[in-house]
Amino acid sequence: MRSYIAELIGTFALVFCGTGAIIINQQSGGAITHMGVAITFGLIVMSMIYSLGNISGAHLNPAVSIAFTIAKSFPVKQLPGYIISQLTGALLASFTLKFLFPSNQFLGITTPAGLEMQSFILELILTFFLMLVILNVAIGSKEQGMFAGLAIGAVIALEAMFAGPVSGASMNPARSIAPAIASGHFKHLWIYIIAPITGSVIAIPVWKYLTSGKSNP
Repeated sequence: MRSYIAELIGTFALVFCGTGAIIINQQSGGAITHMGVAITFGLIVMSMIYSLGNISGAHLNPAVSIAFTIAKSFPVKQLPGYIISQLTGALLASFTLKFLFPSNQFLGITTPAGLEMQSFILELILTFFLMLVILNVAIGSKEQGMFAGLAIGAVIALEAMFAGPVSGASMNPARSIAPAIASGHFKHLWIYIIAPITGSVIAIPVWKYLTSGKSNP
């Protein structure tokens, strides 16, 4: 139960701060800037990994939990509880933001700036890289694990910085589902559910191949 509560709190923080930065950027006429939004996402993920990682692993993302389960690094019986906790935390964050900013129509939803397939492929590739980094720092040596928060937060900020204006750089179904439900805008949501899960799952055989000849202390 502690793990589930940690996932709920961590995902709440991710969605509250990340999509909150998008909303406040809109409300303030661009005071935070796109770069500021990207950095906010990276910093909140890094902070949650260092504060909650030793309790739940700080997945904060259904795609990550699913990938860890397929990689046999996470028990199947805990997967439903993790996903429910992540979605609950994300929904609580989005409805809190809706209460705080009732005039905001979209509440930080992710939508493609161009073609759906363009954003689908982009989200798939972004999540593939993110999961590859997560697998290498989370299931590696103790020394690698110490830098997990920094590495994962950095790759999220980097990907959000360059891909955010095109696809929204969600890489996380919970992050996209919650504001969609809170705002009532579901168009294109399928992209941000299927692409991140597919990208994270594809990363597993690649990671296994790359590390097959390497022993982890």
